[in-house]
Amino acid sequence: MSLKAIAKELGISVTTVSRALNGYDDVSKETRARVEAEARRRGYRPNTFARRLKMGKIGAVGLVFPTQSAPLSNNVFLEMVGEVSRELARDEIDLLLIADDDKSNQHGYMRLVQSGRVDALIVSHTLDNDPRLMLLQEAGFPFLALGRSNLANPYAWFDFDNYAGTYQATRFLIAQGHQRITMFSEDTERAFLLLRRRGYVDAMNESGLPVRLLLCPPPTRRMGYQVMLEQLRGSEPGPTAVITDGNVAGDGVAMALNQQGLLTGDNRVSLVVYDGLSEDSIIDVPVGAIIESTRRSVGRQIASMVRQLIAGEDIASLQVLWQPEFLPPQ
Repeated sequence: MSLKAIAKELGISVTTVSRALNGYDDVSKETRARVEAEARRRGYRPNTFARRLKMGKIGAVGLVFPTQSAPLSNNVFLEMVGEVSRELARDEIDLLLIADDDKSNQHGYMRLVQSGRVDALIVSHTLDNDPRLMLLQEAGFPFLALGRSNLANPYAWFDFDNYAGTYQATRFLIAQGHQRITMFSEDTERAFLLLRRRGYVDAMNESGLPVRLLLCPPPTRRMGYQVMLEQLRGSEPGPTAVITDGNVAGDGVAMALNQQGLLTGDNRVSLVVYDGLSEDSIIDVPVGAIIESTRRSVGRQIASMVRQLIAGEDIASLQVLWQPEFLPPQ
């Protein structure tokens, strides 16, 4: 089925049909709707490959994630990736997952950049001073950072106010009378984790309370469980409240508290878990949570920004900060 048949049926030019199907903004909404409806009725599908070649686009975006933090074991990250992929697929854009050692001198994603096999990159788990982003900026290649970093020039980024999340949660616990508040944090320099720690530390310092920050190896349920038990069995008084900067270690902490009978009752330890306990957690006791919107809305937002980035939108309009929601422990 050719464009000529659609043009003849609607009484418009072949050029107008082509521009309507390719999303040009010089075609009115009414005309575009008529063209798309007629194309669907006739089962017409444009030659996507030819269209991309003509427009100088590949139709693929790479998502770079670090190998050290093992984010693929985190259900929150995986759900977000799934939603981004689903949203980009609506525009026939493929999402490629690229594992990268950000501490290495060689980066695999640069091969894709240099060979022109992707239109843009999404870079997750950013560092305060991220060499990956610096390298991409020097190359003049479009990227969207999931998190903020210290760069010489403006760049596109999407982030949550991670500082506000833990600051608000800590202030709430202090107002509830807690003075021994411990925070479990992954021992890494990821920008979003640094901000979560800073929110907790600032809230404790403002109230003159001792900071009880525990930096742990890669967050696992086992590590959260074991470290929490050590805290409860130590010679020093254990915490009356705990904040975890992720839900994997948070699930382990919850299991340890539950085993010791400290998730409920008069002597319960108030627990706040960033991202909340996962849906497959065996713990069915409500705990506090810092929630960063739904994976669906996050995926839509990131996909929308990537589309705008590929289209050449102004970088200043592609810097978005969302606020998390704090759900107090019951």
